[in-house]
Formats: sequence, structure tokens, C-alpha cells
Amino acid sequence: MSTTPHRRSFLRGKDEGRLAELGYTQQLTREWGLLHNFGASFSIISVITGITTCENRRLSSAVRTRLIRPSLFGYGLNTGGPAVMSIGWIVVSFFTLLVGASMAEILSSIPTSGGPYFWAYMLAPQQHAPFFAWITGWFNLIGQIAVTTGINFGLANLISTTAYVSNGYHGTAGKTLGILAVILISHVAVNLLSIGRLRYMIYTSIFLNTVGVFCLIVSVVAKAPKHQSAAFVFSKFFDGTSVDGEAEGWSVRASPAYVAATGVLMSQYTILGYDASAHLCEETRKAVRDAPIGLLSAIVSSAVIGFFVIVAMLFSIQDFDAVRASPLPVLQILTDTCGKGGGLVLMVLIMLCIWHCGLFSLTSNSRMMFAFARDGGIPHRLHIIDTRFKSPIRTVIFGAACSFLLALPVLGSGVAFSGTTSIATIGLYISYVIPIAMTIAYPRNFKRGPFKLGAASKPVAYIACLWVAFITVAFCLPTVNPVVSQNFNYTAVALGIVGIFAFGSWFLWAHKWFTGRCRDHCRICIRQLDFLGEEMVDRSPREESERRSGGSGRHERFKSNERGNRGGNAGKITVSQEFEIRGFQA
Repeated sequence: MSTTPHRRSFLRGKDEGRLAELGYTQQLTREWGLLHNFGASFSIISVITGITTCENRRLSSAVRTRLIRPSLFGYGLNTGGPAVMSIGWIVVSFFTLLVGASMAEILSSIPTSGGPYFWAYMLAPQQHAPFFAWITGWFNLIGQIAVTTGINFGLANLISTTAYVSNGYHGTAGKTLGILAVILISHVAVNLLSIGRLRYMIYTSIFLNTVGVFCLIVSVVAKAPKHQSAAFVFSKFFDGTSVDGEAEGWSVRASPAYVAATGVLMSQYTILGYDASAHLCEETRKAVRDAPIGLLSAIVSSAVIGFFVIVAMLFSIQDFDAVRASPLPVLQILTDTCGKGGGLVLMVLIMLCIWHCGLFSLTSNSRMMFAFARDGGIPHRLHIIDTRFKSPIRTVIFGAACSFLLALPVLGSGVAFSGTTSIATIGLYISYVIPIAMTIAYPRNFKRGPFKLGAASKPVAYIACLWVAFITVAFCLPTVNPVVSQNFNYTAVALGIVGIFAFGSWFLWAHKWFTGRCRDHCRICIRQLDFLGEEMVDRSPREESERRSGGSGRHERFKSNERGNRGGNAGKITVSQEFEIRGFQA
């Protein structure tokens, strides 16, 4: 049944009211529903993108010369083999679903485009809230930029590699960057559309990543001259972590468990970016319900489709050694099963999926930047909404420019680019886990919204935190032996650089002016970013008078109520009561 205009107006009023309770006025246009919110996260996860695009840590000198990089599928074949890829996908999907469930519960309570950084602000103790918001925000921001760079540079590299395999095209760093620039410009152009028109691209992306991928699976399995056994797919372990077989692999130097732990990272890198459901929630109707469902359904759908893609590819391998040695193993499988022409057609389908993945990654990135700019984390003027396009065009262009700049190190060193893009997964997951940890450390500050996990909430949060801690360590481990400068895992270095910047900038200058958003907008004084001279919301004459006089009266009441909230003073409004006033019923 279609929604009547009166019903739409009622729902819009509820969404805008909830946003106002969190301290914001409605600036973006709410024209998306559950399908669109789901589609954005589903498109960014895009399992065919994660499996096919290039991984940057295993580069031989010959490969680096041609600027052709092994894909994540090849990384999985060499780091644990088919068994780790198939079983590891199930394990990673399960734990990622737990991380997503904890995030969905928080999103239902705090539905803003800021996502993780604003969740951290709302859940942290009042005196430390700006600090946690700043740290979370920068890890999320840099992770978002790195993901957008990785997707689009992966597509540019895939185009070059496919051209090399098909007709001997020799790409250079400059040519690949030129392809990347064209891809980013096309994404900016599409993002200039209003959110209402952009949603039609969601339908195309969902179709490509479901029906298109299903056709790919059927084609590969049906056309394969022979199929591998189930034992090969689910139990064959392979250690290809030695360089050209000249040294012992990590299963000998350390243990097979070490190789398996690093091998599952192929799956973890793929299931990433589902925080898009949060960043786009200010454009989603019934956000407190539909945004969490969109986030979780994107993870579940991607996990199921990804399992069938991986299994189909593994069953259809014709020559294991040739596939794992190929610079583009997926293309090798496609050409072995469907012929050169058929394989290239299927690669074009994959490229279209990757293009849509990059498109909505930039969309999500721009909304996160919009929110962070709105709160003063980055230049405030970036958050201005273009009246003609009804979109944050400035952050769209800024995000695309940052992604291009992050790819520039490839001109001088593929290893440098590897280090900068490796922060994508770790940076995002660190930003995911900080607010989850807050729900455990400060449960009184967390009042659940309509979507809740009930008694499972705390156990799920604990497991989610432990899983992120595990993958953070695993992502920093070396995956090639012997370790030299050209195959060293620079993830820890990149993580350290981001951490030094985030913490250093806070203690050096940001603590003097970054205040985040007032958690008690409807009842308490409204903080403002005086250094920007920007009014956050419209004030009543009394509030304006108090602001000009220093806001001492209302600010003192704010501090008094905060003490009451956290100290349990009789007669004060508690956090739970405050959320109930706002409409969050337990």
C-alpha cells in the first residue's frame, strides 16, 4: 500500500523531531526508504568488488614494474588456500554480523549522519565526550577516504590489468592515475544529482550485485570443463607465503594457525563499509527502525552471496597453480571456464559492480564529512547544502579530491600506497568499536531505541570488541617470508601515523575549540563553536541573551543536571528519564 501524503508528513515530522532532540535541524532531504538504505551499504560491501580488486601487500618486482597487483582472491589462495577462504568466510561473516548488530542497536538510538563519532560523543562521559568524538571521527574519516581510494584505484588497476591480459596493453602509473581521475569525476557528476534521483542508481546497483552476480555464478559453474572436489574447496590448506619458494612459509616458520589467521583477512576486507546506513540515515524515512535493519540486512545478504561466489570460483578452478600465480586469478578462472570472450564480458559486469561500489562509497564519505564539518571537526563551510542539487556538494568534491591525493604515492612507490590504503579496514573498524565499547563502559548513557538486542546486547558487544581487537593485530602481521622492505606489512605504520595525528592534534590544539554537539539540545544550553562564529540552531531571545552574557545560568544548570545524571542525585533528571522524555521507551 502506498504511503499517503498525510502519513509521509507524519513520518517526516517524527524523523525531524528525533533529529532535533539530538541537536540538529533537518538539512538533507528525506527521500530514501529501507530498500535504498540497505542498497547503499550492500553496494559498498559488494562482495564481487572485494574479491576481485587488488591487494597491495604481495608484490613481486615483475608485477610492480607492470603496475599489476594480485587480487584479494589471489591473496586468499596463497595465504591458507581454499579451506581458509571458504570456512574463513563463514567465520568472518558471523563475527562481522555481531559487530553490525551492536552498531545497529546504537544507530537506532542515535540516528545521525555523523555515525560512529557522534555515537561516541553521546555515549561517553560528558567531560570526555569531545575527545572520544574527535578520535573516532578522524579514524572514521581517514578510513572512509582510504576505502574510496582503494575501491576506485582497484577498478583503475583492474581495467589496466584486463587490458594487459586481453591485448598486451602496458599500463604506467600515470595512465592508471588518469583512469582513476576519470572514475572519480564520473562519481562526482552522479553525486550531483539530488538524493531522490540518486536512489535510482541504487536499483541498478542492487540488480547488478544480485541478478548479475547470480548469472556470473551460474555461467562459471555451468561452463567449467571440470569441477574440483568438495575436499579441495573445504579442506585443502595451502601455504604460499614464501617469496618464489626460496624460503619456508609462515606455516613452517610460525604455524598453520598463523597463516589461517592472516588468510581470513581477505574476507574481512570485503565485508566493510556498512556504516553507510548510518551516514545516510538523515536521508532515510523511519530512520530509527529502517537504518538498523538496512545495515544488518546488507551484512547478511553480502555474507550469503559472497559464500556462493567464493565456493563457485573454487569449484571451477581448472589449474590451481596457474590461477594462484595469475596477476588476476578471477579473470583466469573466467577465461578458463567461459573462454576469452566470455571471460571479458563477465569482467565488464564485475567492473560495473565495482563502479557502483565506488559511487556509493563516495556518497557515504561525503555525508560523514558533512556531519563532521557541521560539528567543526573539519572546516565548517564544507557542510553547506547546495540549494540547487540539495546535496552536500562541497564534501562530495572534497572527498573525491582526498581520494585522488591518497593515490598519488603510487607514482613513487607502490609500497607507500600499500601503507596508506591499508588503514582502510583497521581505521574503520576502530571507529566502529569505540562506541560499542562505550556501551559496555558507560551503560547508563545508552538508552536503546526501537531496535534492540535485549539480553544479548552486552555479550554481543563484548564479542564484537574482542573480534576487532583480533583483526587489528592480525592485519599488522607480516604475510610474506622473508620480510623485506618491498613486502613489509605497513599497516602498523599507517595506523601509527593516523593515531599520532588524531591524538596529537587533540592535545595540541583541538581540545581548545572542538566541543562536539550538545547532548541535551531541547532542555539545556546549546554549545556553539565560537571559533567559527556559526549559530548551531535558532535560539529564543532568552537563550540569545544568556549566550551573549556568557550563558552562565543555563550552563550551570547543564553542569548540575550532568552531575545528577551521573551521580544519581535525588530530584535530578536521569539519563534514562531524559531519553524517555525524548520518546525512547525501553
